[in-house]
Amino acid sequence: MHTYSKSDPILWSGRKSGQQLYLHEKVICIDLNSEQIPSTDGQSWAILGYASDEGVKRNEGRIGAAMGPDAIRRQLAKLPNHLKENALLMDAGTVDCKDGDLKKSQTVLSCTVTQLLKHNTFPILMGGGHDIAYGHYNGIKRYLATEGKNKSIGIINFDAHFDLRSNETNNNSGTPFYQIAQECKSDQSKFRYMCLGIREDANTKTLFDTANDLGVSYIERKHFNLLYFDKIKHKLQQFIKEVDHIYTTIDLDGFSSAYAPGVSASSPMGFSIEIVLECLNIIIDTKKMISLDMAEMNPTYDIDQNTAKLAASLIHYVIHNSR
Repeated sequence: MHTYSKSDPILWSGRKSGQQLYLHEKVICIDLNSEQIPSTDGQSWAILGYASDEGVKRNEGRIGAAMGPDAIRRQLAKLPNHLKENALLMDAGTVDCKDGDLKKSQTVLSCTVTQLLKHNTFPILMGGGHDIAYGHYNGIKRYLATEGKNKSIGIINFDAHFDLRSNETNNNSGTPFYQIAQECKSDQSKFRYMCLGIREDANTKTLFDTANDLGVSYIERKHFNLLYFDKIKHKLQQFIKEVDHIYTTIDLDGFSSAYAPGVSASSPMGFSIEIVLECLNIIIDTKKMISLDMAEMNPTYDIDQNTAKLAASLIHYVIHNSR
């Protein structure tokens, strides 16, 4: 079964202006296997899908996230385009996992992220299960290594879950950051990981113990709101100050189901949109963010495409506020 495919341009449709007033008129679909990444003297963004349910399935979650990338594309296509004329917005296709070979899919994803970064393009990945994080992180790590840059990577995860489960039985959507931590231990590098929005009712005592043992910085959901913004800002800025690059990952199941019903593990107890936007502003302003992904989008359980619209609007916000 194929693991990478070019996106169908029909996914990018909407109101026609003839003036690139909408993103579907701005985006270009490319096949990374056969086409060159265009060059530009402006900013370059690449949308990359990760159509995988395998990690969620292994983690006993709700199946459907493999359809997430295309659901987000359809909503992103309709949004207005305020990018500069020389900015490049590409749809770089999708990595899938139709044969259950999660390791292969993550390897292909990793190589694709490296390829995009080498062309001075900012990757925006859409999942798919949160196992997207393992392949994504390693793609960034490989890029920095091949470029001869001994730079540190800090992971900022907006999520209800630590995703630090042991992978002793298998790798899944709940193990990516544990896997990364173990690899950091093997190559004697520091594991730099911050979680925003952690819920006590979504993580066992063992997971809290693991996070503390690994030196994870985290803010619980009960304190992850605008009432505590000054403290959140200080903690976030301190974390960012200690690293060279930031890999930002947003697990959509961290949001309250009032905003994001279409996820693998929904809950009304999640965080709000406003606090995430304020934190994204801080990250963007540092100029350290090297890559971004959205995980756990599950159209099967979405209501009026609200979760897909949320993911699309978050992507729209990042690309239009990083100018």
